[in-house]
Amino acid sequence: MKKVDHIGIAVASLEESMVLYTEQLGMKHMKTETVKSQGVTVAFIDAGNIKIELLEPTGPDSPIAKFIEKRGQGIHHIAYSVQNIEDRITEMKERGIQMINETAKPGAGGAQVAFMHPKSTGGVLMELCEKKEEL
Repeated sequence: MKKVDHIGIAVASLEESMVLYTEQLGMKHMKTETVKSQGVTVAFIDAGNIKIELLEPTGPDSPIAKFIEKRGQGIHHIAYSVQNIEDRITEMKERGIQMINETAKPGAGGAQVAFMHPKSTGGVLMELCEKKEEL
């Protein structure tokens, strides 16, 4: 793993949450996109040395909607930048990490992503993230 790529934060409303990050904290909104395969709309925030992804559910069946219902708004996951994501998935499994995604799938910002199960990572949802180019 090369570095922490971003921190995903589950929010009920991007519109309301953006006020905190951009107006009150003075961070830069980079772009917003919807990732249909994940059931989420993502706002990318430049926090200087790291990116923050604000994750708003697109519907009640979205994994983010279920997360918010169960745990409330807050940190959802930590993503690690990797190269050769399929190799990293295999490596994690060989090291005893249970994967939620057995193969990479499309994520926000054109990335390929795969999540590790929190049962294998001390209760923290972790994501492997391979990007062809930096956002």
